[in-house]
Formats: sequence, structure tokens, C-alpha cells
Amino acid sequence: MGDVNIVEGTLQVDDVTLHTKSWFPSGPPKAKLVLIHGFSDHVDRYYDFFPTLARRGIAVYGFDQRGWGRSVRRPADKGRSGPTFTVLADIAAFIRAKVLGSSGEDVPIFMLGHSMGGGEVLTFASTSEYDDIIAKIRGFILEAPFLGFAPSVQPSWLTITSGRLAAHVVPNLHLFRPVPPEHLSRDPEVQKSIANDPLMHNTGTLEGLAGMIDRAEFLSAGKLTLRPRVKSILLAHGTADMVTSFDKVKEWWERQRLEDGTFKAYDGWAHQLHADPGKEEYYQDVADWILARSDRSEEVRRAPEAKL
Repeated sequence: MGDVNIVEGTLQVDDVTLHTKSWFPSGPPKAKLVLIHGFSDHVDRYYDFFPTLARRGIAVYGFDQRGWGRSVRRPADKGRSGPTFTVLADIAAFIRAKVLGSSGEDVPIFMLGHSMGGGEVLTFASTSEYDDIIAKIRGFILEAPFLGFAPSVQPSWLTITSGRLAAHVVPNLHLFRPVPPEHLSRDPEVQKSIANDPLMHNTGTLEGLAGMIDRAEFLSAGKLTLRPRVKSILLAHGTADMVTSFDKVKEWWERQRLEDGTFKAYDGWAHQLHADPGKEEYYQDVADWILARSDRSEEVRRAPEAKL
């Protein structure tokens, strides 16, 4: 299957240094995948997902978003992601510097967003300012995207409204919002790893949390719509997700009219498909979907619209 070459580095964006990490196949890549991780997450929490993709010829590029993982340099940085404008600008800067600027200019590019990162990817794909990058993305993969809270963790209307108001006054005020490890994965070993990971600090800022909720609500309400160049999406979601709303995602999906759309519901799976028991099935599904759209010797095979 070949070795995997792992490269770590940094990217300077304004006055922030972002931690970057990439997984490369031993030979020329068949495709490139850009990862956008979730809330209180970082690029080293995806187990064998990226090495598996790299062994199949897919180069994976990831970075710890500002406020998360190894991009946190001091306690005040925790969760300090900035407003949506900054979040999207960081994604664009990373893609331009590390992906578009790397070798293999003719290799098809894909984007994958998990949870909060899924909402960010959809927002990015709905923003005209980034049409030049969107035009270069062959397909988008959404793993349990955040388009709303699961019913069991839905904050009250008063909590959300007061938080939005306070965000205008004290945007960088820290708010500790722990996510129970058992809500993320059904695997006891993964749950222990999450509980003991110091980089998963579960701390957001009022500004960052308000932006995350706003993006979800704008997407769910149709106030943000995909740009015309977005043709291919793979959406994967566990039916037992206790973090993001499966129903909200289903409602959003049913409004889309894509040339090449696939929705796969993983029956009984939790929030982190990449870390849930049976995760190898998800790894294979993602790799197969990407490679089916990366063969330049034949026309892209269109996947049938999946039914829930």
C-alpha cells in the first residue's frame, strides 16, 4: 500500500501562527483533501483516517484553526477564532499557501468539514468572495456538519439571545462548554482519550460561539446558499448523533439540487464517524467517493441521490 509521509509546519496569518500537518502518499497524489476540523478539536484526533486516505493516493492537508489545538500559544488564545470573516479568511489563506501552492497543480482538490468545520465549509462554499477557490474544488465532504444542536443539548432561546448580545460587548470572554466524550464516540477507548487530551480545551469565546450558531442558522434557514459552481457533495451523518442535529441536516439536504449528491446515514453511529466503532467503513466510503471523482482518464461517475 506504500508508506505515508507526514509533514508538520506552520502558517503565519496576520499575527497568528497556525499549526499545519499533512499526510502524503509515497507516490504522486491522485487527489488532495483539505480538512476543516470541529469545535475543541485538532488535526491529530482523526486516528487512521488520513493515513488510510494517503495510502490510497489521497494527500491530506490540515491545520489547527486559530483558537484550537497547537495553534493556541497562550491561555488567552483558547477558542479565540474571531468572527466568521476571520474564520473564512484563514481557510482561504491555508488553501492558497499550502494546497494551491503545492506541487501537482492539476490534481483535483476536495474539502472535508467535520461538525463546526462542516458548517464552516458550507459557509465558505456559499461565499462569493471565494469563488476563485470554490472553482478549483472538485467536491465537498461533510461529516456530521453543525447546522443545529441535537435536541438533548439545544440551548434555550434566552441563552442564545443573551450570548449574542454579550458578544458585542465582550467578544473575547471565555465560555467553558464541555462536550461529554460519550456524545462524541461509542468507543470507550476514544472516550478516555478525549477526556485526557489537554488540547481539547472545550473553551469558546462569545464571539466565536455566536458566529458558529449564526452560520448554522443562516444555512438552515436558506439565508446562505451554495455557489453555482458547487456540484458534488458527500454528506455523512450518524443517526444517533447527540451533538449535531440529524434532522436539521436532513432538512437542509432535501432542499439542495445537486448534480452529484450523496447522503449516507450511518445507523446508530455517534458524532465522530472517524472515531466510532466500524470507522473503517467511513474511511472507505470517503476514499471511494473521492477517487471516483479523481480519475482524469474517464468522465466523473455520478453517484445516485441517496435516500434516507
